[in-house]
This record gives sequence, C-alpha cells and structure tokens, in this order.
Amino acid sequence: GLWMDAQGQLLFCDEEQHLYRYTGEPGTLSGFLSRAKTVAYDCKTVYGRLEESGVRWRSCHFDVMLAAYVDNAGQGSFEFEGLVLTYLGISAGVDVPHIAYLLPLYRRLAERLRESGQEKLLYEIEMPLAGVLCDMERAGFCVDRTAIRQYGDVLNGMAASLEERIYTLAGGEFNINSPKQLGVILFEKMGMKGGKKTKTGYSTSADILEKLAGDQPIVRDILEYRQLTKLKSTYADGLSAVIEPDGRIHSTFNQTITATGRISSTEPNLQNIPVRMELGRLIRKVFVPEEGFVFLDADYSQIELRVLAHMSGDETLIQAYREAQDIHRLTASQVFHVPFEEVTSLQRRNAKAVNFGIVYGISSFGLSQDLSITRKEAAEYIEKYFETYPKIKSFLDGLVAEGKEKGYVTTMFGRRRPIPELKSGNFMQRSFGERVAMNSPIQGTAADIIKIAMNRVYRRLKDENLKSRLVLQVHDELLIETCKEEIPQVSAILEEEMKGAAKLSVELEVDMHQGNNWYEAK
Repeated sequence: GLWMDAQGQLLFCDEEQHLYRYTGEPGTLSGFLSRAKTVAYDCKTVYGRLEESGVRWRSCHFDVMLAAYVDNAGQGSFEFEGLVLTYLGISAGVDVPHIAYLLPLYRRLAERLRESGQEKLLYEIEMPLAGVLCDMERAGFCVDRTAIRQYGDVLNGMAASLEERIYTLAGGEFNINSPKQLGVILFEKMGMKGGKKTKTGYSTSADILEKLAGDQPIVRDILEYRQLTKLKSTYADGLSAVIEPDGRIHSTFNQTITATGRISSTEPNLQNIPVRMELGRLIRKVFVPEEGFVFLDADYSQIELRVLAHMSGDETLIQAYREAQDIHRLTASQVFHVPFEEVTSLQRRNAKAVNFGIVYGISSFGLSQDLSITRKEAAEYIEKYFETYPKIKSFLDGLVAEGKEKGYVTTMFGRRRPIPELKSGNFMQRSFGERVAMNSPIQGTAADIIKIAMNRVYRRLKDENLKSRLVLQVHDELLIETCKEEIPQVSAILEEEMKGAAKLSVELEVDMHQGNNWYEAK
C-alpha cells in the first residue's frame, strides 16, 4: 500500500501492515515502485505529485478510489473516509493512519469486482486511463492571451449596445441583471401577460422569457444580453483568470464524477465550451497549439446511434449504417411517410431530434417541447419510429425490465449503473429511473469506447516516441497537439485506434480536422 501525506511524504505498508516512511533518493524510488505491486488511493494525483519531485511512475496496480467508482458509480462521493465506512463498516479514526485501511479496502473491492465481473474495466480501462489523464493535466492547453482579451472586448461592445436598445424600449434605465427590477419593467410597466409572481417579485427565468420572446423585441434583447454577459464572465474573464505562468490552462480531468462513466473536466470545465451559438463557439479560437504544432481533432460520428444499432441488433438501422445512408433522412422518410429524396430539411431536423431523443429515453412531452408540436403528434412520431426500428423498442423495454429485476443495467463492457429509482413509490422518480435504464447502457458504452481509444492513442504516441500529445477529451472527441512533422503519423494513429477501440456490428466512423486553433480544427 502507498499513501502520500499532505507534505508529499510517502508512506508504505506491506501485507502484514508494517508501516514505512520512504526516506531514500527520488532516483531509487522509481525502481522500487516498478518492482512493487502497489495499491493506492487516487493514483492520478500521486502520479502528478511524484512527477513534480522528479519521479515518473505510471504503474499503480490497484486504485481503491477507481475500484469503488467501478463498483458503484452512483454513490456520489469517493472521499477516503466514506469508502472506509461503506466497504469496511468502520469510521476512519484520527489515531489510525489512513494507509492502514488501504489493503483491507483493496481486498474487499477486488472481491466485489471479481463477483460482478467488472475487473477488466478497472485493470484494462480505468487504471491505464489515470496515467493518460495525469499527462493531459500536466501538458495543459495553450491560450492566446491577446485573443482572449479581444474576445472579451467584442462581447463588452455588443452587450453595451444591447443595453442601450433595452433602455430605449423600456423607456428608462434599470438594472438588467436584477430579476426584481426586470419583472417590474416587463409585467407592470410594459404590461406583458404571462408573469408569474413569486415571494420576491416576478420570475424572469429563461423558460418564461423564451415564451414571450416571439412577440417582444425587448425580451429577445434581454435573452441575448444574458448570453453575452455569461460568455464574458464564464469564458473571457473566467479562462483568463486560470492561465498559469507557462501560458497554458491546466484543467482537472475527473474519472469518478459521472454515473455513466464519462470523464468530466473542472477548474475550468473545458467540456462545456458552447457549441450551439456561433459567438460561443468563437471562444475556441483562443486555444492554440505551441509553436511548430497544429491541432488534430478527431471525433466519433454518431457513436451513440451506432452503439444503439449494435446493442439492439435492429437490422434496419444496422443495414442503413452498412450502406452509409443518411440516418436522419432515412428516419424522416419512414416516420413522415415521404420518399427518401423528398425529405425536407425541417423533416430531417425533426427526425434527428427523434433519433437522439430515443437514445435518451425521451417522452412524448419532452419531444413535443423540443419540436414545438403537440403531445399527440410527438407520440405519433415515437410510435412510427418504433415501427421503423422494431428491435429498438424491444431492446429499450428489455433494459427497463432488466433494471427493475436486477437493480442495475450494464454497458457492453460490463460496467454497471445501479438504478434504485426504479423501485421508488414516486412516479416522477420511477420515470427518471426508466430513462436512465434506457440511456445508461448506450451512453456508458460510448464512454467506455472513448476511454479505450484514449488509452490506445496515448500508448501509440508513447511507443512511437512522438512529440505530439493528447490535450483534451470532450465526450466523443479527442484533440491532439500535433508536431507538424508528425501529422501523417498521428492522423493514422487516431484513425486506426479510434476505429479499432471496439468491434461492433457497424463500423465506428471518425471525422478528423486540422487547424491552427481549436475552432479551425473542430
């Protein structure tokens, strides 16, 4: 067992629970670590701290934090004391060093993963990934300070002119950021209908304003103003504040936050850079590679729908992918009963919402909201969808039944997602559980595939001694800061390793772009 205390001192314990403090030279430590079968808590942090003191080590055998996550991703917190209580049934006392609990935790968790058939997930996916993420955090992401300042200035200018327009339409100045003042202006002074009174005044939440926006120019301006000020504070100001002395942003990649198995990014969150509005997407221009490098960006095309085709075994969907048909156009043609060639762009867009909505267990209510149609029309769309792809219906129903019977659902790779909500007496909780049961195996399988791809790409970059490095993962997208001389090699690695990450009944497809900033490469 290996434990690193707050001062960066290393403590070891052996099978007999004898404690040792490491006092040797850093140079001898890496040799010692590579010979030992090591158990740790949060090995990614240990790797990073050791590297800061000149020791590169990436071969931890078992991480109790990651093992607990694989065992039950839904438990929320993976603090060490909580794991001791959950798995050993004791409170971690102050008089007993944390390291004393490591090996008992290891034995308990290793046994649980053996019983649930999830050992491979830990050893082959999560443990190698911890080393990959550590290197990504240390590499960071280069930011052009001038570009980020200019982006902030543009947003400020746009917000200022909107402010003037809003004051003119309102017939006077007020604090646009104050919901109380805004409510008075819209629902009392301007007499708009649809105001909802709360204890503190009128509600001016986005959904209320969006209902009014169609007829009211001032409301459209206020919604746009809110978006601009959010972009300014979250990205232009927020990102500027976390640029480190090396000119790069070093985000933290978390392996134990999401219940589906997806990786998340915090401080700052680089995975929620806006994609819907062009102005938001422009923030990607401030992320640049270092001199002599370019970005190569590769993302899986429709990975969740391909996973759905494979896991459901639906012949219509599998055949469509094998013939490289436009899936959304095909769905539109079947659902709306129009010839394939005559599908309009609106019908295709609606079919796309149905395709992706099905993956998320969408209800007729949810779909009617998304497409601004009646619930009856939405229910018909969903019914016709299931007539088109009959095996998808039985597959999704089967997932819900399996979740109710076993208390969990699994991905293609055996990752479990417990769903206690399915047993709830509350209808809303049960409905949520059903959506989770339908979605988790698909989204979780896609998350497993991208993790496998990351491990494979990283390994190849290292084995082939390349300067290029993996700097970011966003759900189904990988971004590599690529040395210009290595572009052909890295492109081939991305293509081969991402496509080869899983064997499905349909091909995994990868879209790849190159650019001198993240915006160009996406």
